Amino acid sequence: MNSLKTYLLGLICIVAFQQSFSQNIVRTTVPDTIKRWESKNTLGLDLTQIAFVNWSAGGENAISGILKGAFVRKYTKGRFIWHNELIARYGLNKQDGIEARKTDDVIQLNSTAGFKTDTISNWYYSAKFNFNTQFTNGYAYPNTDLAISRPFAPAYVFFGLGTEYVKKEGEGILRVYVSPLTFKTTLVLDERLADQGSFGVDKATYDANGNLISHGKKTRTEMGFLVTNQYKKEIFKNIMLDHRLVLYTDYIKNFGNIDIDWQVQMDMIVNSHVRANISTNLIYDDDIKSKDEVDGVVVTRGPKVQLKQILGLGLSYVF
Repeated sequence: MNSLKTYLLGLICIVAFQQSFSQNIVRTTVPDTIKRWESKNTLGLDLTQIAFVNWSAGGENAISGILKGAFVRKYTKGRFIWHNELIARYGLNKQDGIEARKTDDVIQLNSTAGFKTDTISNWYYSAKFNFNTQFTNGYAYPNTDLAISRPFAPAYVFFGLGTEYVKKEGEGILRVYVSPLTFKTTLVLDERLADQGSFGVDKATYDANGNLISHGKKTRTEMGFLVTNQYKKEIFKNIMLDHRLVLYTDYIKNFGNIDIDWQVQMDMIVNSHVRANISTNLIYDDDIKSKDEVDGVVVTRGPKVQLKQILGLGLSYVF
């Protein structure tokens, strides 16, 4: 009997130990796994409207809106970090007697994986991937017969290896990325635009009689030097500044001729769901030729500085 009691007591102790051990595993590993992923989603709608009734100075009724979203996913494990960001915007403007016209059109995916050798340094060995294109066709208004751009015409893909400095400042952050080895691929997946040599791809070739010999290339790959910078910080109470700068130069073609993409956005928070914003985007790319309309004909000219500015007031939801 004593041996049976001893056996039962030992069995109970083993079961209790196993139950306690399994609970400890659940409590220590599951929350740690969940905490490695951070996410933030932001949806917004900016509206601008103007109306006139018997207005002696004249004017055209107009309404415009921009629907936008930003989705962030970040994975952290030890000294490894993987930061992903998807940005999407689409805007339209409608005036009396004029068809709706596009005002903004962006699809942008940014992904950076980094590893640092110690826990003190702010420098990471990094690999960066970036993709940019648009949702719908673009036109040289008022000419809407032929598109001057389309989805994936162009699209830009950057992939490179380098080093990145990351420093958090409260809700803000400073990032500086330097890559001496970055591949840039330009996609023009529209045959007509590729034949024209749009966005820097090799254009179609013709014989002396104007007969097509070969279509234009739909891709163009470069290798160059890339520097990016992001600075995001609350500069005044309820005013957030987000500055992004991309500089790229190709080693093979016109080294030192720098492509620039500079974005500055300032969000002014009214309350948790209402905010005003001002944004500017300056672009210079030697491969993007400007287009003007002369006597109803679209004429291609040399590259120019491109500038876009938007002022909006609207709703924002973060979850």
